[in-house]
Amino acid sequence: MEKIQSRQGQGRVADAPSGHWVYRVMPRGMWPYAQLARWDRPIGWQLLLWPCLWSTALAASAYAQPGAPLAEVLPSIWHILLFLVGAIAMRGAGCTYNDLVDERIDNAVERTRSRPLPSGQVTRGQAWAFLLAQALLGLLVLVQFNAFAIALGFASLIVVAIYPFAKRFTNWPQLFLGLAFSWGALMGWAADFESLSLAPLLLYFGSILWVIGYDTIYAHQDKEDDAIVGVRSTARLFGEKTRQWLIALYGGALLFFAVAFALAEVPMPALAGLVAAGAHLARQIRVIDIDNPDQCLALFRSNNVVGWLIFLGLIGGGLWAVISPQF
Repeated sequence: MEKIQSRQGQGRVADAPSGHWVYRVMPRGMWPYAQLARWDRPIGWQLLLWPCLWSTALAASAYAQPGAPLAEVLPSIWHILLFLVGAIAMRGAGCTYNDLVDERIDNAVERTRSRPLPSGQVTRGQAWAFLLAQALLGLLVLVQFNAFAIALGFASLIVVAIYPFAKRFTNWPQLFLGLAFSWGALMGWAADFESLSLAPLLLYFGSILWVIGYDTIYAHQDKEDDAIVGVRSTARLFGEKTRQWLIALYGGALLFFAVAFALAEVPMPALAGLVAAGAHLARQIRVIDIDNPDQCLALFRSNNVVGWLIFLGLIGGGLWAVISPQF
């Protein structure tokens, strides 16, 4: 089991799982860079990826007619691969940037003071160089899309640049995270149609509410330290009313998703994924204990299941269009 790293020695960061492949496979000299990019905590890029995959699946199954060819109703494998690489690269770049901005705050919070910068495992110059390398990879991915999607991707950088500072001036930093993390809900549609319509916009709005909800759960881990250092969050704002807020946020997200599906005219079986996702989100609300950090982390991570359910529902809707004439 790797020790928690500090200025006295190298190890894993406090909230990374022990025995992760990063620590078993990578040379020790690469550990700090893997930690900056959060490769030892993949849930971040997974949650960033889901709006991209939902959007590309929504675009593929939109307006599907009975008897449509299979290739027309399934999302492009090439686009899925691009979004996968882009999500990993840009999540890593965003986390590296966030660590550079928040070094002082991270050093004051128990869960984050073992990160590479506050623990002295990398210099700021090395972190900036690594940030640039990840951003260049993200750019290489972005330019594979059409001109409209490329311009849309560049527009997201405005929100990404603001997010790390949001906790300093608003109680709603999770909203800014939602604006950034949900951008893929626009990108998948734009990559397919070279334009936007109301359906992907509603998918985007729903994803924002989903992100606010799950990141509020995540933020409950740090609320005591956040209060000491003056960091704001929806966890601190909602407090004991978190459960009621989650009902509104998750319920609103599902409503936006359902209307987006209807506007895109995706086959009805796609709603099965939303129903299953709704049941999962309802369980999160029912069992949450905001004073149990371990449970909050587990519930936050479980939103990866929500991503799968909605995505598979959209795939199922497209497949239904193909096979429905047989019934």
